[in-house]
Amino acid sequence: MNSLIEQLYNGILCPAEKIVPEDPQYRQVNTDVSETMTDWKKRHSEEEFKELEALLDLYAQIHDMELTSTFTYGFRLGAGLMAEILTGKNELANMLSHFPDDLPGEKS
Repeated sequence: MNSLIEQLYNGILCPAEKIVPEDPQYRQVNTDVSETMTDWKKRHSEEEFKELEALLDLYAQIHDMELTSTFTYGFRLGAGLMAEILTGKNELANMLSHFPDDLPGEKS
């Protein structure tokens, strides 16, 4: 088995594809959403349903951005905690968890 760093580099490790909520209500809520969408489609015109889908697509984009930021923050916080633990220097975790996503002069 390759190291985690090698798996990440080679595209084998993709955290976004591996995250599945462990909350016992997750599957039920997911089923409820699917059933509600089906019911909504039956009760509304095709145009109204397309508008709803467009809105949900926008929401999904925002949600993806939020998840990316959450993952980045958590990763930096974890790395900062490890740095503090290993070096004994306080405030590294706090400093690293607030590091900007875009450095001056970098383009996203």
